Amino acid sequence: MTKADIVDTIATATGLTKVETEAVVDGFISTVINALKEGKNIEIRGFGSYKVKKRKGRMARNPRTGEQVMVDEHWVPLFKVSKEVKVLVNDNMKKSGQQ
Repeated sequence: MTKADIVDTIATATGLTKVETEAVVDGFISTVINALKEGKNIEIRGFGSYKVKKRKGRMARNPRTGEQVMVDEHWVPLFKVSKEVKVLVNDNMKKSGQQ
């Protein structure tokens, strides 16, 4: 599903125009990005949480050459899905018989 698909779905469900809906979706995305850039955590109850985590530096291997390379410490954004969403997805996938 793409951002355009999300905009279409929300616009249809709410009766807003696609332009208005796209502005809201873009606003949400930019708000999340700006909060993460500032090191803030975001929790959306019943959906999940976004946070930034520091990864330690380490030695890694280039898979093409096998050469050892040093990866510096860095910050990565993470999303952790809520338990409610996990249960809903799991139950629905079991029902539909998908693997």
